[in-house]
Amino acid sequence: MNKLTGLLLGSALLFGAVGCDVSRTSADAPTDVKDGAVVENPGEVEETLEDATSEVRQDQLSSDIRAREERNDVLGDQGVRDDSDLESEIRAKLEANIPRAKLTVDAEDGNVAIVGTVPSEKEYESILPLAQEILGVNEVNMEVEIIPSTES
Repeated sequence: MNKLTGLLLGSALLFGAVGCDVSRTSADAPTDVKDGAVVENPGEVEETLEDATSEVRQDQLSSDIRAREERNDVLGDQGVRDDSDLESEIRAKLEANIPRAKLTVDAEDGNVAIVGTVPSEKEYESILPLAQEILGVNEVNMEVEIIPSTES
C-alpha cells in the first residue's frame, strides 16, 4: 500500500510540474506569453510590491537562484540550462529587482519570451539586462507594456 501511495503522489507531482509551462512574477501576471496575453488590473501594483519586497520572499528568491546555480555546478556545463531553470532563474531575478512588475517568462532552447506590464520606463529598461545576466540565455523577446501605477 505504501508503494502505491508513493507512486500516486509522485505521479501527481510530476504532472503538476509538467503543467507549469511558464514562470510568473505575480499571481496576476499573464498565464502565457502568446499574443493577447492580458494582465488584470495592470495599474494596481501595491500588493505585488509588498509581496516581492518582503524579507521572506527575498530569501526565497535568493535561495532558489543559489540552489539552481549549485545544481548546475555539480552537473557540469554552466552554459546549458533546462528551459524550466531559465524560466525560474529569470523570474526570480526580475521579481527581486523589479518588485512592481507583472511579468510572465517562457523559455525554449535558450530563447526567452517575457510579457506583461511594468509601471515605469526605468523598470522596463532593466528587464533585458537582468534576463541576459542568466547563463544559457541566447535571445530575449519582450512584449512588456509600461502602465503607470494607480497606487498613490
